Amino acid sequence: MRKRLGDYWWALLVLGGMVLFLTGCEQKTINHILVDPHRYASQEVGVAGKVVRSYSVLGHGAYEVDDGTGTLWVISQTGVPREGAHVGVKGTIRDVFSLGELGPTLKLPDIVRSGVVMMESERKVKD
Repeated sequence: MRKRLGDYWWALLVLGGMVLFLTGCEQKTINHILVDPHRYASQEVGVAGKVVRSYSVLGHGAYEVDDGTGTLWVISQTGVPREGAHVGVKGTIRDVFSLGELGPTLKLPDIVRSGVVMMESERKVKD
C-alpha cells in the first residue's frame, strides 16, 4: 500500500513539473513590464486583463490590454478580441521606436507613442 501511495505522489509531482514546463512563460503585471521592458525583451511573458481598445485590418491588428496596473499594446497576426473581452495573452516584449513630444502633436495612436508592445504568440479569451 505504501508503495502505491509513493508512486501516486511521484507521478503527481512529475505531471505538475510537466505542466509548469509546458506553460513556459512567466505571468507578470503590465506595470512590471513597463518599468523594465529590456528585462523581458528576450523571453516570453504572459499578462491577463481586459481589452480596452482594438483595431483590426484583414485579420491582423493590435489591441490594448489593461490589467489594473497599466496598459500594454499587443500586436496580433491572427485577428483581435473584441473590446471588453477578458484575455490571457502570451508573447515577447518589443521596445519599439518612440516619437516623444512629436507623437501627441501628430495625433498618432498610443501604440506609436508608447514605445513598448507585446508580439502575441498565444491568446485565450476568458469570456
